[in-house]
Amino acid sequence: MASRATIERRTDSVPVQKDPDILAAAARLAGEDLCSVGDLSSGEVRAILKLGHEVKRNPREYRHALDAKQMVLMFEKASLRTRLSFETGMNTMGGNAIFVDQTSSPLGEREAIADVARNVERWVDIIVLRTYAHDTITEMAANSRVPVVNALSDFEHPCQALADFMTLEEHFGTVAGLNFTYVGDGNNVCHSLMLAGAQLGANVTIATPRGYSPDIEIVTKAREMAQANGCEVNLTQDPQAAASGADAVYTDVCVSMGFEHESTKRAPIFRPFQVNEALMQKAAGNAVFMHCLPARRNAEVTDSVLDGPQSIVFDQAENRMHAQKALLLLLLGGLANVPAFSEQ
Repeated sequence: MASRATIERRTDSVPVQKDPDILAAAARLAGEDLCSVGDLSSGEVRAILKLGHEVKRNPREYRHALDAKQMVLMFEKASLRTRLSFETGMNTMGGNAIFVDQTSSPLGEREAIADVARNVERWVDIIVLRTYAHDTITEMAANSRVPVVNALSDFEHPCQALADFMTLEEHFGTVAGLNFTYVGDGNNVCHSLMLAGAQLGANVTIATPRGYSPDIEIVTKAREMAQANGCEVNLTQDPQAAASGADAVYTDVCVSMGFEHESTKRAPIFRPFQVNEALMQKAAGNAVFMHCLPARRNAEVTDSVLDGPQSIVFDQAENRMHAQKALLLLLLGGLANVPAFSEQ
């Protein structure tokens, strides 16, 4: 397994401030929205990850990059990692984060989403949304003159996927050609992982119970991306076959927020898809286990796997902040305030 030093040697071969992916992404993404991983090109996904590694190594270089920038977080769902990683990331780059709790007043209920967007854009530089309906995010983006970021919807979780593949790069050096397996519900996290993996050249296998497959439009888009990037996206209903030879095995809760009423129905359906020691033994010898958290211990994953030596779940959690810092820098044009970039 490659060490973190491998990543540092790879990125140091081309100074990050001269990296063509980062320069192109900085030019194209300033002022743009991120509603889906599909909004990004392969080069832009690579750029976010490269910049994420850089800000993680050299955080002091970016401490004034977003001076005086204002970010609002409007969350309809509870959050630990997403809220704190965005707030900390923004604050440590000189900006300010404002949290608005929408858990008891969903967006669009009290006031039209378009009107919310037209108000909020007057006060802040970027809007970060954590919602139930994906349409809430796309409608906000359509009506806002400042960038809108999807911090989780029922259809996608792009920031999670970016952090996850950044974490895999730390452990393996590259994800191109990596065998990545997701076991469980074909949900929002699954959708973003498929798209990001395909953009980066990973071979993605998705194992779900019958009736719980990922959205066919996402599958089609991911397969088109995979074909362009020399990799594959495969679906199966056999978790054992999916895990065989995998370099990374990923799972998520089988009951997402908002679907708690389905818990009793889903429990027996997803039981054969639990990630346990027996399933991990099917994977490659140096395979890692991943979970976006929070985890339902001994439901979709056993304690022995979640807390075991193959688990990198807390590396993923840490990298939420670093990947999101890179994203904020690109969307808000923050690299212009970083000497290494501005002196080019």
